[in-house]
Amino acid sequence: MNLRNTARTLATVVRDAEFRRGVREMSGMSVGIAAWGLVTGIAMVKSGMPLGVAVAMSLLVYAGSAQLVVVPLIVAGSPIWVVWLTAFCVNLRFVIFSTLWRRYFGTLSRGRRAAISYFSGDVSFVLFMKRFPDMRPAPGQERYFWGMSTINWFAWQICSILGMVLADAIPVSWGLGFAGVLALLGVLCSMLGSPIAQVAAGVAGAAAVAAYALPLKLNIVVGIAVAVAVGLVLEASLPQRSRIVRKDGPR
Repeated sequence: MNLRNTARTLATVVRDAEFRRGVREMSGMSVGIAAWGLVTGIAMVKSGMPLGVAVAMSLLVYAGSAQLVVVPLIVAGSPIWVVWLTAFCVNLRFVIFSTLWRRYFGTLSRGRRAAISYFSGDVSFVLFMKRFPDMRPAPGQERYFWGMSTINWFAWQICSILGMVLADAIPVSWGLGFAGVLALLGVLCSMLGSPIAQVAAGVAGAAAVAAYALPLKLNIVVGIAVAVAVGLVLEASLPQRSRIVRKDGPR
């Protein structure tokens, strides 16, 4: 009986208009996410990480940018504190995201909020804010989120694990590293919907290039730290309308 009720609930959710809209709008971004996942999976295995550990990391951590950033640090033999600090800095943005998610999902149960925190991502955050720019609970928000997140999760995990399995069979000459950079640029551009985000991204790139000579790829940490600092200052000083992602912004 429980299985039957669960199946009926899932069927109802899948037929929901907001769920299907979330699937449709995330599908346009899934190609870049898939390419990013494929490159990350290959990089993880080629760095010497055992296949089982790489798969577990992909499923449990589920943070593509953090995974991709720490791989070269692991290969370079960086101290564990550098690896942890870098991952922490890269994921600091989710603290900001969560304060905004709370305005939509703060009344949900702790278990449902924990599930949302695991499945939330950069692209889903941007698309959600475009769909629901008024930061307050409204009908259909949770189902729209799950529509996006379902496509996002499967696109990432399938291609990431595929990259791990096929890592030894894919030659470096294919230039997938550059494909991964292009995928990241596509994701980045989709997030630059506000003046603050645009300025922070430019500052992060400039700071990372300026600090390129630092050992252990600490220029990445420098770029992130400077971008966060600039973003916080701009958030506090600019008008409210400059902080919101434009509904008609880049996709």
